[in-house]
Amino acid sequence: MTTPADGRPLYDSFAGDYERHAAASPYNALYDRPAVLEVLGPVDGLRVLDAGCGPGFYAEALVVGGASVVAFDQSPEMARLARRRVGDGVAVRVHDLAEPLDWLEDESFDAAVLALVIHYVDDREAMLRELYRVLRPGGRLVVSTHHPTADWLRLGGSYFTTGVVEEYLQDGKWLMRFWRQPLTATCAEFAAAGFLIERLVEPQPVAEMADRFPEDHQKLQREPGFMVFSLLKPAGAAG
Repeated sequence: MTTPADGRPLYDSFAGDYERHAAASPYNALYDRPAVLEVLGPVDGLRVLDAGCGPGFYAEALVVGGASVVAFDQSPEMARLARRRVGDGVAVRVHDLAEPLDWLEDESFDAAVLALVIHYVDDREAMLRELYRVLRPGGRLVVSTHHPTADWLRLGGSYFTTGVVEEYLQDGKWLMRFWRQPLTATCAEFAAAGFLIERLVEPQPVAEMADRFPEDHQKLQREPGFMVFSLLKPAGAAG
C-alpha cells in the first residue's frame, strides 16, 4: 500500500483529524457508509472482514448488525482508534494490504468490506486475490472507491488516464497518494482476481445531507463521487 515520502503509513500522521472528519462529513457519514452497508445487506451471524478499517466506523456498524468482525489497517494509529471504537469484541490488528493475508485461513469469511481503500493499493490484483482466497464460496466483497468521472472532472486530462495522483487535502494538511483509472480497468482487476460483479451502485446522498450540506447534496445528485461494487466469489469456486 502506498505511503508518504517520509515512510509513515498513509493516514498515520493525521488519523485523529480524519476520525473527527469522517464521523460527520457528508461524503463519509452521509454518502459512502450508508451505501456500503446497504449493498452489504444484513450481516447478523456472519463473519465479516473489514480490510483497511480506518478508525472503525464500518466495523462498529457491522458489530451492531450482529456480525463477528475481524479488522485491520496499515496505520498503527488507525488501528488504535478502531480498537477504541469497537472494544475487545473485535480483533483489530496492523497489516498492510500490500502484503499477503497469511494470518487468515482460506474460506474463513462470509463477507468482506473494502471501503475507500482500493485506490491506495499499487498491486490491486494481488490484494484482491487474497481477499478472494479468504472468502467462502458464495461470499461477497463490497468495495467502494472514487468514481472515475469524479477524478476526471476534478483532475482533468483524459478519462482513460491510469496513474498515481499525489495531492494535499484539508488546506494542505493531508498528503494523499492514490490511483486514478477508468471503470474498464477497475472491472478488469476484479475479473482477474476471480470475482463476478454482482452489483454496481452509484450512490445517491441520504436525505439528511440536503439540510446539513445542501451544496454537497446538489453536487452528488448531479455528479457521482464514489461507486460501490458487490463482488461475488462464485459458489463452488476454490482458492
